[in-house]
Amino acid sequence: MDVLIEPGASTDPRVALCSHVTGSSRAAAATLATASALAVDPLDYCARSLGLGDEVTHSHAASWAGLPFAPEVPRGLESAAGHLSIAQLSRARAVQMPIDGVERTYFAPHFADLVALRERRALAEAKGIILTTPQAIRRALVEANAAALLTEARQCLVRHWPQASASLDLSKTLRIGFVVLLLLVVLFTALAPLLARPVLLGFLLVVIVAPALLRLVATAATPDDPPDPQLSDAALPRYSILVPLRDEAGMVPQLHDALTALDYPPEKLDILFLVESKSPETVAAVAALQHDARVELIVIPPGPPQTKPKALDFALPLVTGEHLVVYDAEDIPDRDQLRRAAARFAAHPKLDCLQAELVIDNGAENWLTALFAGEYAGLFGLLLPFLSRHGLPLPLGGTSNHFRTETLRGLGGWDAFNVTEDADLGVRLARRRLRTGTLRSATAEEAPIRLSAWMRQRTRWIKGWMQTYLVHNRHPVALLRDLGWRNFLFFQLYVGSLIVSSLIHTVFALSLGLVIAQHGLGWPRLADGWDLLYLLVLVVGYGGAFGLALRGLWRQGQIELAAYQLLLPVYWLLHAVAAVRAAIELLIRPYFWSKTQHGQTRMVRVHRQ
Repeated sequence: MDVLIEPGASTDPRVALCSHVTGSSRAAAATLATASALAVDPLDYCARSLGLGDEVTHSHAASWAGLPFAPEVPRGLESAAGHLSIAQLSRARAVQMPIDGVERTYFAPHFADLVALRERRALAEAKGIILTTPQAIRRALVEANAAALLTEARQCLVRHWPQASASLDLSKTLRIGFVVLLLLVVLFTALAPLLARPVLLGFLLVVIVAPALLRLVATAATPDDPPDPQLSDAALPRYSILVPLRDEAGMVPQLHDALTALDYPPEKLDILFLVESKSPETVAAVAALQHDARVELIVIPPGPPQTKPKALDFALPLVTGEHLVVYDAEDIPDRDQLRRAAARFAAHPKLDCLQAELVIDNGAENWLTALFAGEYAGLFGLLLPFLSRHGLPLPLGGTSNHFRTETLRGLGGWDAFNVTEDADLGVRLARRRLRTGTLRSATAEEAPIRLSAWMRQRTRWIKGWMQTYLVHNRHPVALLRDLGWRNFLFFQLYVGSLIVSSLIHTVFALSLGLVIAQHGLGWPRLADGWDLLYLLVLVVGYGGAFGLALRGLWRQGQIELAAYQLLLPVYWLLHAVAAVRAAIELLIRPYFWSKTQHGQTRMVRVHRQ
């Protein structure tokens, strides 16, 4: 594309360069002023806010500097890849490699570097400098360092924190012992009404009543925090969005629309699509978006484990943002979510992680999605804010987690071998006494519409909770020292109940029902009070979940789904089936990631305001 320069162009090299890129001295002056006010590189502003794109922007800049330009770095960088450590990849702007026996330097300069290059053009030519784009540099580095990045993804947590890695602390003996113990607990629950009724009552008070009372207290609490002072565009930090995808080509256009609709300065936003190489259709769908300078495709090479956290860990060394957030394929976040998260981090310097509120937007599709919507409304709208305010460990959701990037790197990233990496990361944050909060900003999610899909997803979640519970309890003294007594007991109670409560609740309910059926409607055994107490336990257990879901739905404006919550006993029965499946998978394929297929809803999904 030819660039028309107006007569009487400025002699100021900064203005001249910007004029050459934008094609207008008036536009150049405005661009430089705005970029300066935003504290961003003028080249980034041209590529992103002006919509010129990286290739056009940098090719015009190279033309002004009188240096050659290449849109891509040639293959064969492997010989030079060792010059950079994994930790340096996010900051790399240049690579050296031999071309036809001559050493060449491919360079993606900043604006100020270009001005200096023009002044030293002869020296730059002598050194074989070829200008290119930042994305071309990163693509070459990722390809050259793919093996090292894959190793880093698998081993980073092991190096940082070996006692918190599922790859080391999830031995077959431990898994077998856990499943046997789980079977004994279920058997005890079934037989105790006949053999040890007082012991059973105490057990149920811990496993069912205590979590139910926690839900009831959270139901009555005020979930919302006061708003934080908003940051100006100039004060906003750079933000990176990580989107792991596998076999999601159909979701890419909707996802791109949702993420580019975010109200955040484009020159301070990176959108990294992390796509498994075994998903060629998804790779192609994302590649078609790379005219958008904010979008970057990172192809994850094949290799076990085939999990979402491995993909995230692969990309973590490449993140340039001060903060980062993870979104899933079906997510539609509130337009101001990044601004609100940045404002919260700025207002609370000791806050290291934020969980945004996940809202199911296809809850009215059928009874299953309605129950899912109620579950999420209570959990993310009420319970997690309550836990956060009281400094208790926060089991994160799998999406819309916002982090300070350096904090996450210091933790060793995600556990590539944990299939519920969000729960594990929440525990590790708590163990390092790092603060996790909640953000009153919604991300619309799609609930599975078919029972088979729901069952696969829930099986994976419960298996991940089992992994998390086992790994962190492998060294209980260290866990107690890290968490303190209060949070240690909460971890045992809350995460433990996530694993066993549905099984115990179902077995206990069936056992109580059998006793009542044997003695008829008169219930003569209620005279001694035990069965009445058991019935009260059952009511409190369901009541806690029902109350939390009901208020959560009311708060979200989805109260029309309230009647479906009466099916909670059926929903918990389904959880019990998923728990059995999870225990079997824990034994035979602990790291298997059952993929949830998105985009199945028949309801129209809209962008959130």
